[in-house]
Amino acid sequence: MANQEEVRDVYGYFEQKGNALCYRYEAERVRIEPWGANSLRVRAWKTAEMDPADWALITPEKEIVPEIEVREDGATIRNGKIRAEVNLIGKIAFYNEKGELLLDEYVRNRKDMFGNTCSSLEVEAREFKPITGGDYRLTMRFVSTPDEKIYGMGQYQQPYLDVKGADLELAHRNSQASVPFMLSSLGYGFLWNNPAVGRVNFGKNITTWEAFSSKKLDYWITAGDTPAEIEEAYADATGKVPMMPEYAMGFWQCKLRYQTQEELLEVAREYKRRNLPISVIVVDFFHWPMQGEWKFDPTYWPDPDAMIKELKGMGIELMVSIWPTVDYRSENFNEMKSKGLLIRVDSGYPISMDFQGNTLHYDATNPEAREYVWNKAKKNYYDKGVKVFWLDEAEPEYTVYDFENYRYHLGPDIQVGNIYPVMYAKTFFDGMKAEGQKNIINLLRCAWAGSQKYGALVWSGDIKSSFPSMKNQVAAGLNMGIAGIPWWTTDIGGFFGANVNDPEFHELLIRWFEYGCFCPVMRLHGYRWPLQPQYGTTGGATCVSGAPNEVWSYTDQVYEILSDYLRLRERMLPYITELMEAAHEKGTPVMRPLFYDFPDDKDSWNVETEYMFGPKVLVKPITDKDARETDVYLPKGASWTNAWTGETFEGGQTVHVAAPIEQIPLFTRDGYKLPME
Repeated sequence: MANQEEVRDVYGYFEQKGNALCYRYEAERVRIEPWGANSLRVRAWKTAEMDPADWALITPEKEIVPEIEVREDGATIRNGKIRAEVNLIGKIAFYNEKGELLLDEYVRNRKDMFGNTCSSLEVEAREFKPITGGDYRLTMRFVSTPDEKIYGMGQYQQPYLDVKGADLELAHRNSQASVPFMLSSLGYGFLWNNPAVGRVNFGKNITTWEAFSSKKLDYWITAGDTPAEIEEAYADATGKVPMMPEYAMGFWQCKLRYQTQEELLEVAREYKRRNLPISVIVVDFFHWPMQGEWKFDPTYWPDPDAMIKELKGMGIELMVSIWPTVDYRSENFNEMKSKGLLIRVDSGYPISMDFQGNTLHYDATNPEAREYVWNKAKKNYYDKGVKVFWLDEAEPEYTVYDFENYRYHLGPDIQVGNIYPVMYAKTFFDGMKAEGQKNIINLLRCAWAGSQKYGALVWSGDIKSSFPSMKNQVAAGLNMGIAGIPWWTTDIGGFFGANVNDPEFHELLIRWFEYGCFCPVMRLHGYRWPLQPQYGTTGGATCVSGAPNEVWSYTDQVYEILSDYLRLRERMLPYITELMEAAHEKGTPVMRPLFYDFPDDKDSWNVETEYMFGPKVLVKPITDKDARETDVYLPKGASWTNAWTGETFEGGQTVHVAAPIEQIPLFTRDGYKLPME
């Protein structure tokens, strides 16, 4: 057995630099420092200098002086409720203030701190595998706790709320948004602060994070006594949403797609004639002459100024669709290409998407490109009165998801690509803020960690119109909220595959509309069949239009039920305003799993088909065809009232309730009354 003098010559070295604990061994450098209350940031690298990028994290307002101790057998850094222990071989373990182990690196390769052989597996916790001619393929391994529950991580099209055991791609696709923050039932939150394409596997034996190309390891960890404390610390570290404007809390009307100015105006007028609540109406994609021109096609939208004026007179905001794609035939293509404002490909002809034309995306990671696109949008939309934008294709979507072939201003897509939707949101947020606008909100089809601070309202993409798809959205929305994205919505009724004359779709639409009433934003959209006759042959008119998708476009029964929920949403606006204030001030998810409000109720951690809409309303969406009754679990620690019947129950039990087609099961907490009439 080696003595400790010999060990210090063989293994790593510690030193304190300012408020950071630093460790080094051979080429690896590790830096652990406080990053907000009860939180630590860990970075490791093998390059000559540490990459300074902060990615999702923002610099804390207050500098924290941690407790750092360097000993002969290792070192400790403590910041409030979290403590990191590092031994002489560089293995890191995290503990809460009670001394309970939260997270422990998985190391099975070196001798222990006294030189004794402890494993022949030769597995490193922090593995930097060199890429020939480039940087590193990074793997980070932690010991797994089998009975741990894990929530968050963004939006994946699967029905699981608890993602323990899941294998998740750390990459964006249409309807998939990788937001790599997880909340653990053990009492910690963890952010993988790396925008590289990769994977995470929350295995039973090992948790493995991978970045396929990276310059450094970077993660953030916080400890808290409740999910709310953890979530609020994460919001402090990555930013909070603005205050949602009042109009955005109401009903949004949309379809693929209104073909003319007069068609859209007539829909808005009909909502007003019927005295139905409506806050936003949407001009969808291909209202432009060509992708990458960011303006109304005057053939079909001859007087947008008059259209916007009339809408505002009715109390309706206009949202317009923006795509990041630039067609080779666009009036802006040559200028943008010559100035390097478009993404590039490493091999093959430079086309990233071929829908309705050969296109390249503008490079949102390039500040000059962001300014260029905003200036076009400002002139052609914002200055006319458009104050909310639909930033579609935000992943960005490619015809082929070959992440290794695309290259951005900030680096290869495979190394930085997950930051794209953040920079897309920033393009418009910065421009609107510079014009003096407050309470900024824009709709995006994707997000990454930190998107929320740029006013990103995320929707779940082009999903199927089916009950299984609807069930997936319940899990997706709750995990997005836990991942720090409190503004979230879906295409009510789903996007693909619905015929407006199909009674089975009518049932799905009703159930989805009921659920949508209790989402952060209530927005009707979809690509309905049968298709409309094509109006025109030039410009954006070459793109098809779906069947009517207004609340009166279906049967009288459908219309009556949908209208009732429109009015219920309107009556709930004072309560919804309170929820949006909490999201803005503290980062609180608007919709969240039961355990968020009832962490001491162990049974609430197992419920995946119900949620809290704010602290006072429990919602059980009906996601099964023909279901007319269901079981509802009522958490311990509160009394619960059935909003439809007035019956009151003590928490800590499961009740069986009726769920007729016109009713979504709703329970209110401790005497709160929903404005049902």
